[in-house]
Amino acid sequence: MSMNNAYFAQGQDMDHLRPPEGCRPGIDCERWIIRGARVIDPASGLDTVTDVFIDKAGIVGVGQAPMGFTTDKILDASGRWLIPGVIDTWARLREPGQEHKATVASETRAATASGITTVCVPPDTDPVIDTPAVVRLIKRRAQLAGGARVMSIGALTQGLQGKRLAEMVDLKEAGCVAVTNALKPIESLAILRRALEYAATFNILVIIQPQDPSLAHKGCAHEGAVASRLGLPGIPVAAETAAMAQVLALVEETGARVHFVNLSSASAVRLLERAIDDGLPVSGGVSAHQLFLSEMDTDAFDANTHLIPPLRTLRDRDALREGVTRGVISVIHSDHQPHEGDAKAAPFPEAEPGISSLETLLPLTLRLVEDGVLSLHDALQRITSGPAQLLGLAAGGITPGLRADLCLFDPEAAWTLDADTMLSRGRNTPFHGWDFNGQVTHTWVAGRMVFQRFGLS
Repeated sequence: MSMNNAYFAQGQDMDHLRPPEGCRPGIDCERWIIRGARVIDPASGLDTVTDVFIDKAGIVGVGQAPMGFTTDKILDASGRWLIPGVIDTWARLREPGQEHKATVASETRAATASGITTVCVPPDTDPVIDTPAVVRLIKRRAQLAGGARVMSIGALTQGLQGKRLAEMVDLKEAGCVAVTNALKPIESLAILRRALEYAATFNILVIIQPQDPSLAHKGCAHEGAVASRLGLPGIPVAAETAAMAQVLALVEETGARVHFVNLSSASAVRLLERAIDDGLPVSGGVSAHQLFLSEMDTDAFDANTHLIPPLRTLRDRDALREGVTRGVISVIHSDHQPHEGDAKAAPFPEAEPGISSLETLLPLTLRLVEDGVLSLHDALQRITSGPAQLLGLAAGGITPGLRADLCLFDPEAAWTLDADTMLSRGRNTPFHGWDFNGQVTHTWVAGRMVFQRFGLS
């Protein structure tokens, strides 16, 4: 797929169901009838062929039009699936600060072409997302881009330096859906404890990527037989579980809501399950690529498989899949990290970690259905209503009153991922040449059609 066979609509921000004053019919205040699609909504359990009605930014009817509803925007969606727009809870767009890698405009357009309507960005930008001014800057750039909605995750500490707490309440009031220190270390457990106490007081979600920096020091692959054979410095599983255990001990004392992101090991899944069984307010997420790849994929020194956390053993991969199946892991995200070509041209240990993964989040999640790991409803729940519930968003479902963030999907379309024609600025993917079944044909964000694949009505 290339930019030449897709249509992207530009428009204003439509965060709320109420249209902006003076909105223009057909542009800001579109009315749509999506007719005859198989409507699949994991949040309500709906799975039936019916019509969906959109007015302004919201869904106003499912199955039956509201009284007096008229429009000439009628889309025949026979044979296709209408699903809630995908919510990606962890993706870097590189702007501001690293526009040589990607921009908000390039990545939000890649997102909408892949059925993603909301993207949550960590705070390790330049400047760091530690003030309301930076939150507003990112929101404005997303509005100008006219693609997917971008939600900021605020910094847990000022400048992500791990020393002084950020003004979390101000960040929440500015629109941040959570706070995190990403992979930046926190100076002491005492500071982390104060941060969790503060967050618990104001019911702010804290996102933690568990990795002990001293144990992970300069590692680039899973510490095991493959890394030893290749001569690569390893990152032990203990780097993940030791950090997790410390946070869980503090959660037990503070009552803070914590979501663990980018889990990579069987041991981490066991720790998370035990904490959930003990009644702690914790949850977990995994990147889609960790459910398919393992340390064996690093064997060819492909820098596109240099990830943090690293790809671990097949046993770990299968344990992550089982955790997703049983609902221990409630969210699947992309961990999108686009890079320019030179960043991946260096030898494996020196290459920058991460893959470009917005365009594979939905396809890989649906591949779990083909592999028998998840039912269709459960797979969609992990990337729609599950993330919406985690972040407290009025999205993730197809119900009157919710925001009209929707994705129309052709389940019969077969395609092959070609890195050279990806819409993201980053072409760094280990999934080049993979075949997928099903493709996004249309995407709506707050009632506006922001993507349509050419050649389709």
